Amino acid sequence: MVVESRKIGPNRYREVAGRDYEDFTLGDIYEHRPGRTITESDNTWFTLLTMNTHPLHFDAGFAAQSEFGKPLVVSTLTLAMVVGMSVSDVSQKAIANMGWTNIEMPAPVFVGDTIYAESEVIAKRESKSRPHQGLVSVRTTGKKADGTVFMTFERTVLVPKRGHAVDEPPEYKGD
Repeated sequence: MVVESRKIGPNRYREVAGRDYEDFTLGDIYEHRPGRTITESDNTWFTLLTMNTHPLHFDAGFAAQSEFGKPLVVSTLTLAMVVGMSVSDVSQKAIANMGWTNIEMPAPVFVGDTIYAESEVIAKRESKSRPHQGLVSVRTTGKKADGTVFMTFERTVLVPKRGHAVDEPPEYKGD
């Protein structure tokens, strides 16, 4: 893995993360890594945090009677994980997420599944009202380790043009 950095002082460098508007090219596909193996704790905590009371997600006895035979991972957890995986490639420098559309979940996800994601740039245009920014749309696909597609969605982010990003946290001044 290549990590880009910029010199910020003598013998001191800061990692550069994310893409500017100009760095996105239609048709480019970013494979997001690392993947993530979902644990029972992940699913239980997310169920509790979001107050999702459907027993299919946390009651093994109930889930055993379903067509799946075991608890399903909460779909909004997998959505959050897949979006999170895409941040460094798609929205690390975003000014705003403009929206998510066409969310589809063609396959279930279970505890123990390892998931990965990739995003394809499907549209981009300069902002009409913000001259130093542009809109980038991607189609993101979540896949299990065996290649099964379990989720797809599209999202649009507002990103800065080169030289117009908000800088990272203030420079370290030393002791």
